[in-house]
Amino acid sequence: MNMERIYKTMRNVGAGSIAMGIVIATVGLTVGTVSIITGAILLKRKSEIEF
Repeated sequence: MNMERIYKTMRNVGAGSIAMGIVIATVGLTVGTVSIITGAILLKRKSEIEF
């Protein structure tokens, strides 16, 4: 009975870790893409900036 609880806990923790990894990878990819786009826009419009 005790071993069964351990296996269920391990299964849940493993599934949670995989889900969290997917979410973190998706957020990282999204933030990276937005950063690249923002940087490209800034470089494109640098001639419009006056000091």
